[in-house]
Amino acid sequence: MDITYIKAAIEGILYAVGSAVEESTLISAISTEEEQVTKKQIHEAVASLMEDYDQADRGIRIIELNTKYQLCTKNEYYEILAKVVNMPKKHVLTDVLLETLSIIAYKQPVTRAEIEKIRGVSCSHAVNRLIEYNLVCEVGRLDAPGHPILFGTTDDFLRSFGISSMDELPDISQEKIADFTKQAEEEVVV
Repeated sequence: MDITYIKAAIEGILYAVGSAVEESTLISAISTEEEQVTKKQIHEAVASLMEDYDQADRGIRIIELNTKYQLCTKNEYYEILAKVVNMPKKHVLTDVLLETLSIIAYKQPVTRAEIEKIRGVSCSHAVNRLIEYNLVCEVGRLDAPGHPILFGTTDDFLRSFGISSMDELPDISQEKIADFTKQAEEEVVV
């Protein structure tokens, strides 16, 4: 199948859908009975589109979110777009929200009780705010008494932090973990 056709098809699908589209959905949508589109062809077409959109005179870009792709406005045009669609300003993440979000990101799926055990304080407000910002969502229930909710991050989390997958989160060194443990123990003693 011609790469130009595949690029145009992907562009049309991403534009029309507006949200992230699974790679497998693109493959099945573009493939025909006569010709099956491969993952490699999709990757090449998306990479070519990303390169095209990366030009300074373009206002859109394609982002990759795990195995999904989405057509988005470039960040530098957010303020202009906000004027047109009256979008709210970007949410401000306080230290408490960032701390709670980082626990969820690194420990997911995680319950409220586990977050509170790590933080040492109630996290209901922080978790609710992160859900409101669509950075965190319910990903299931723990098979335990009361069936507590398990939380994980969303595609908006990936988008907001400019990463394609959770694999791109920075590793926490053992030294840092030891420092955090020491600080936590000192805070408990005080």
